[in-house]
Amino acid sequence: MAECGASGSGSSGDSLDKSITLPPDEIFRNLENAKRFAIDIGGSLTKLAYYSTVQHKVARVRSFDHSGKDTEQDHEPPYEISVQEEITARLHFIKFENTYIEACLDFIKDHLVNTETKVIQATGGGAYKFKDLIEEKLRLKVDKEDVMTCLIKGCNFVLKNIPHEAFMYQKDADPEFRFQTNHPNIFPYLLVNIGSGVSIVKVETEDKFEWIGGSSIGGGTFWGLGALLTKTKKFDELLHLASKGQHTNVDMLVQDIYGGACQTLGLSGTLIASSFGKSATADREFSKEDMAKSLLHMISNDIGQLACLYAKLHHLDRVYFGGFFIRGHPVTMRTITYSINFFSKGEVQALFLRHEGYLGAIGAFLKGAEQDNPNQYSWGENYAGSSGLMSSSPELCPELCPTQRARSGTFDLLEMDRLARPLVDLPLLLDPSSYVPDTVDLTEDPMARKYWLGCFEEALDGVVKRAVASQPDSVDAAERAEKFRQKYWNKLQTLRHQPFAYGTLTVRSLLDTREHCLNEFNFPDPYSKVKQKENGVALKCFQRVVQSLDTLGWEERQLALVEGLLAGNVFDWGAKAVSDVLESDPQFGFEEAKRKLQERPWLVDSYNEWLQRLKGPPHKCALIFADNSGVDIILGVFPFVRELLCRGTEVILACNSGPALNDVTYSESLIVAERIAAMDPIIHSALDEERLLLVQTGSSSPCLDLSRLDKGLATLVRERGADLVVIEGMGRAVHTNYHASLRCESLKLAVIKNSWLADRLGGRLFSVIFKYEIPAE
Repeated sequence: MAECGASGSGSSGDSLDKSITLPPDEIFRNLENAKRFAIDIGGSLTKLAYYSTVQHKVARVRSFDHSGKDTEQDHEPPYEISVQEEITARLHFIKFENTYIEACLDFIKDHLVNTETKVIQATGGGAYKFKDLIEEKLRLKVDKEDVMTCLIKGCNFVLKNIPHEAFMYQKDADPEFRFQTNHPNIFPYLLVNIGSGVSIVKVETEDKFEWIGGSSIGGGTFWGLGALLTKTKKFDELLHLASKGQHTNVDMLVQDIYGGACQTLGLSGTLIASSFGKSATADREFSKEDMAKSLLHMISNDIGQLACLYAKLHHLDRVYFGGFFIRGHPVTMRTITYSINFFSKGEVQALFLRHEGYLGAIGAFLKGAEQDNPNQYSWGENYAGSSGLMSSSPELCPELCPTQRARSGTFDLLEMDRLARPLVDLPLLLDPSSYVPDTVDLTEDPMARKYWLGCFEEALDGVVKRAVASQPDSVDAAERAEKFRQKYWNKLQTLRHQPFAYGTLTVRSLLDTREHCLNEFNFPDPYSKVKQKENGVALKCFQRVVQSLDTLGWEERQLALVEGLLAGNVFDWGAKAVSDVLESDPQFGFEEAKRKLQERPWLVDSYNEWLQRLKGPPHKCALIFADNSGVDIILGVFPFVRELLCRGTEVILACNSGPALNDVTYSESLIVAERIAAMDPIIHSALDEERLLLVQTGSSSPCLDLSRLDKGLATLVRERGADLVVIEGMGRAVHTNYHASLRCESLKLAVIKNSWLADRLGGRLFSVIFKYEIPAE
């Protein structure tokens, strides 16, 4: 629902209703560029989807044109930077109560400018009821789509494109949500959609699914019987009553019949033997809360058992639950989970979806957008524009964020950006289905969560300062930077109290959210000028460093190359300990960084095993994931690449597609490689002969998710037979992929530039991780 602190005060836009907590232009974002629409109208909630284009700034780099010049000037930077406008595609999904449908349609009608369509795809039971209203307000023809087809299409889409979309619910765990990683193959699965009744669908492929069963006892039954029993007409009020009730006052338990557990049958004494069983014999009134709780248990247990039986019958172990009945309600999820576990003896998983309310709207949109081929692309959730999953526990933090406790009268938002490149698994992952990129789950580790949230809060002033400095000619840079600060600060407060809001909370997700918020306010690359300067300085030192290495004996050179890689990795503006040094001492350079390094033995030290391996035959092809610009890639990575090339190993050098902190981007790496090739015949010939290939990762993150990499990179890795993976940097090799298992040899190396993390790992600041791993046979 509405985000913590994101009230409408001080924002433009007429309010749709006094109880709405966000101004309409923050709800219906980019509406002026909306091209296509879809709508899913249920009994009480409307879900609107539209495809829009977003114009935002991107930083571009290119070599200077030196035609007509004799030589380059010593003080000249290695390339020029320009900021250009780029148009990208975005999907918007908005969920609100049907009460607001007319006001929302009026707002949309008044702000539509560039829509390309004359049709709106509609699904759900209310599509017929509101057909005339929609056609009258929007002047669009309503095309009704099959509800079940839309649900399946929507479910496939979110499972493929949103990491941590599915979760298990565990009542007594902290937190209660346990998120699943993206499964490389989502099929087959069982979808149990609980609306008025229950539909059970077996989904086998993108387009092949079969309705295999269902029940008339569903959400409508709970609502209808609940209204008769409690005289409460509103669904959410019934759920609220149930959350406060004691079902044991109404239900007959096994212990009420046997005086304890039934040992013969192996039944717990607290198991419900008969729903509402006590009401027939007890001579007293029962509270509304107790009756609502008993009813919710009865229906949820029934649905859970039914789903379990169908899953077992069709040999499926994953069951996704969706539909209006669940609404993220803890008692419902807990009862269904208990029922599934009980009847399947733990062999079937009950899974819920963060965005289950949007499945129909997403599917309806996809049905009407075949010409745009949305399934040909990869999509990513935009954390800057999406509301998070909320706990329904009333005790969570009402004083901090009262708008989040009131589900009524608020809007829930999901935004997804179309990514420039299709993303796939790295073929070298040992087991893609069990791969988890992140080393620490902050949702499960309260101490780590408290530290990292505080760390990102403290760093906010520095990021704002850097963002403003990156655009010295912009008159509104300071104003936009302040909006960025507020937006990201609000996100951090939400995550303090609801760490599960966007799935598993990790250092990676905190960094990615910050990048999304920076882009939201047109700061595409706050470190562009820093990188430009540092690349220029490092290029001037390259020949001297290489000449020095060439004078060393073989064994001495191997250690110097590794130390150079590690020293280069010190230059990380994302680490406060480093940025403080770089800000205070402009003369701090490569040699100074070497002296900062921990002496051997390192904190994690497999160097001797690596050296022994180098005495054997050369690797066929090395895939290297580079980290930072400047000293890191130029004086650390390229000399290491050069040595591998001399051994007869081909090299694929992978850099970020887009900017993040001072990480080197693919476009910057092309210019750096071109400049190094002009100085070094080994690099020059390797580029010419395509023994050295520069590629992009498909990522714009300081961390690395090996399950979402550029498809072209994956193809190249397969074609070249890569048998060594080198991952460098704290973000890529420690925060992520520290435990990643690969099919080939790997080197994971980093310098720990955070004192809290160093302490937790049993080291100190500037401790070294050098982890050489050989896959098990």
